[in-house]
Amino acid sequence: MVNNSGRQLDLAFGALAHPIRRGILARLSMGEASVAELAKPFKVSAPAITKHMKILEAAGLLSRTKQGRVHRCRLEQRRMRQAQAWIEKHRAFWNAKLDALELYLKETP
Repeated sequence: MVNNSGRQLDLAFGALAHPIRRGILARLSMGEASVAELAKPFKVSAPAITKHMKILEAAGLLSRTKQGRVHRCRLEQRRMRQAQAWIEKHRAFWNAKLDALELYLKETP
């Protein structure tokens, strides 16, 4: 059985792997925006933007609502916090290992 939490992290990190998706999330960190506003800085087709948006939605990094013909998007911070917590946990682990290695190397002639 697949760990759902692990699957969600895989989706989040996969979504973060693309510069356009990171750009979209950076813009959303400043507040809600329409899909058209989010697409404006990127020189890609509308279907490509739609694909990126679906990936971000599937990863739980953004949510979309429809107001008439306009799709409004907002950042979903919960998933970002989960990814950050995973990174922090592993950073602490590796910092401890590297500190121990540094101490060992200083004590070794």
